[in-house]
Amino acid sequence: MQECEAEAPKRAFTRDELQALFDHADDEVSRVRGRGRKGWLPAFRDAMLLKTAYAYGLRRNETRMLDTADFGRNPEGAEFCEYGVCYVRHGKAKKGSPPKRRSVLTVWEWSAEIVDQWISEVRPAMRHADGPALWPSERGRRVGLQRLDSRFAAYRDDLGLDPVLDFHSLRRLYVTHLIEDGWDPLFVQQQVGHDHASTTSIYTCVSSDFRTRTLRRALDATVEAALKPARRA
Repeated sequence: MQECEAEAPKRAFTRDELQALFDHADDEVSRVRGRGRKGWLPAFRDAMLLKTAYAYGLRRNETRMLDTADFGRNPEGAEFCEYGVCYVRHGKAKKGSPPKRRSVLTVWEWSAEIVDQWISEVRPAMRHADGPALWPSERGRRVGLQRLDSRFAAYRDDLGLDPVLDFHSLRRLYVTHLIEDGWDPLFVQQQVGHDHASTTSIYTCVSSDFRTRTLRRALDATVEAALKPARRA
């Protein structure tokens, strides 16, 4: 159960829902491949695409417009090798302005691992792999928004998940997890490209467990502060 201050009906995934989505996407790859069908490559692509969207807190179009060249090293994150930063070139644009660009730093080791696996091991087998698109389609040069929406909706409905969950719910959970994990709110705001902290706060749907832990820490700190004078005496 999650509590969110946002008035909109849309919400973030729970951790269990996210894991179920990723597991189902992986199972689909195994199922299709087990039947000897060629469709396992697009299924693998879509599984990696969903994980990458969450791993970097990306919007739909930001995700599909990524190129293989949109990753690089972060001097402060050498453990991520060639995937320490994701360069978003097609961020949400303001009216009359070009797409907003930003750099999203890799925060989880598994994020770099899945992108490396896709680019190095699986993507080369895709048709149109000679193009720049990170997610080439079967018939065109780049996977389309309709494909993203239909695949996401199919997996969500297969699992019987809440229909209010959409692709953007991955981004909402990314924000929530960073906040729950103790990352600085300004860092989180910059990661997702929000101009205002208030926008980021709307995305934050912390779990009841997180609120309970936060309360416990605050109460423990209060008790410790109250006991300090007595200890000195």
